[in-house]
Amino acid sequence: MRRFLDGLYWGSGVVACVFMTGIAIMIVAQIAGRMTGILVPSADDISGYFMGASTFFGLAYALRRGGHIRVELLLQRFGPGLRRVVEIWCLGVAAALSAYASWWCIFLTWESFELGDVSPGVVAIPLWLPQLAMCAGMSLLTVAFIDDLVTVLRRGRASYESANSTLLESDRLGDAAVAANPP
Repeated sequence: MRRFLDGLYWGSGVVACVFMTGIAIMIVAQIAGRMTGILVPSADDISGYFMGASTFFGLAYALRRGGHIRVELLLQRFGPGLRRVVEIWCLGVAAALSAYASWWCIFLTWESFELGDVSPGVVAIPLWLPQLAMCAGMSLLTVAFIDDLVTVLRRGRASYESANSTLLESDRLGDAAVAANPP
């Protein structure tokens, strides 16, 4: 199961990169079109949809790699027992909130599909298509939070902690200063 989930998160990161590449291709096509007098229809809309897809598909991958911003000022002050409790609480809340957001993303996408919503641009793109990326990305983020929650509940380390196991340069300098000048 671990191998499958890691492959799923990695694949999500690859899909995010593919959509980023799509943004670059659309921008280059638009620049070339302007230089040659050719209109690239709905290039702005499509680039925006690609950006949304890249962002949402990248969420789970970034979480697993420790790429999200975490404020650890408070957590550093806790002992291991209390830190674990707070970590479990944070992961539980994050999993619940992302599951809630996933539910509403899916509801929005289904509603767009049923109503036949299309984009207002030159090319009428059914809105449920780009919204599927949002659903998939939020659902994968929910799975990643639950995965880390189960790992921490089993006395393991969350993926983002093992990814950030090296200290920052400022932390090393701070520790060296304390060692040189004890209180």
